[in-house]
Amino acid sequence: MMRDARTLINALRDPASVQTLDSSQWTELISIARAESLIGSLAHRVKDVAVPDRVRAVLQDAIEAHDLARQQALWEADCARRALAGYPGKIVLMKGTAYVAANLAAGIGRSIGDLDIMVAGEDLPVVETALLDAGWEWVKPDPYDDQYYREHMHELPPLIHRERDRMIDVHHTILPLTATPKPDAKAILDNAVRLDNGLYVMAPVDMVLHSITHLFADGDLAGGLRNLWDINLLLRHFSEADENFWAELESRAQTHGLRVELARALRLAARIYGASLDNMRSGETALSDNLYVRRLLARDGYGRKTRKLTRFAFYVRSHWLRMPPLMLARHLWTKWRKGGQQPK
Repeated sequence: MMRDARTLINALRDPASVQTLDSSQWTELISIARAESLIGSLAHRVKDVAVPDRVRAVLQDAIEAHDLARQQALWEADCARRALAGYPGKIVLMKGTAYVAANLAAGIGRSIGDLDIMVAGEDLPVVETALLDAGWEWVKPDPYDDQYYREHMHELPPLIHRERDRMIDVHHTILPLTATPKPDAKAILDNAVRLDNGLYVMAPVDMVLHSITHLFADGDLAGGLRNLWDINLLLRHFSEADENFWAELESRAQTHGLRVELARALRLAARIYGASLDNMRSGETALSDNLYVRRLLARDGYGRKTRKLTRFAFYVRSHWLRMPPLMLARHLWTKWRKGGQQPK
């Protein structure tokens, strides 16, 4: 049995490598890819490689499922656009929806969940009211959760549409307000790129850095292989399209206070997916990178989570990054008293 997700990495880096897999190894690879939300990406990567017929059927189903998810994501984005037709500010698409809306390679086969958008912080009341009027309602009606989001988070409490059962997260910056890095939200909005439909996506350097913050500065690396695959593809695409990309990326990381996170992302993207960094300085290889790799690859051949201690350590780290110790202790205590729910 596969001991970790390395075979999935190999398949994404070198699609031809899957031709040596036997039946049981294919079962394990598909299980891991599904668990890591990379089955669509894998299916597209090996689309032109000879694989067993039963495997081809599974991969074709994944491609068709992604095509449907892509259409749904774009439709949901357009629903939000129409709901906010009277809002004069920029509506910036984020994450997977942004990748498919901008026709980026990172969107090919990419799993897409909720709709994430970003607007100016001072405009949140206007946007919130318009969405509520258009049929969205609160997912978390609890007063403590509502207050916590509004005072400390980088987004409104999540909303779900009462008829379509689709969620939207409305951001006003890209990291919790309690986090140490303080990205320049105004700069992100000012430099956003307008699409033909009137919606926006982040400028290339901001799109990369947002993906990096989502992985390394605001989470426990859940979905890490998928997010690092996004980063790898974005780096390749934007650096090939613009010779000034690397210099602009480094400068922008300085603006947002994300130089450490950028260096980590570059090292791991090169190490795991073979991303070419050109002349970009990613810093000396950190010993802690080995722990990140260990966490990122923590799956067995059934797709089950492994390395529980490592996972728990990164879970604790994710909350430590989000807020100061006393605030974290008070927040965890409040959530425990309210029923043991895991904090957002």
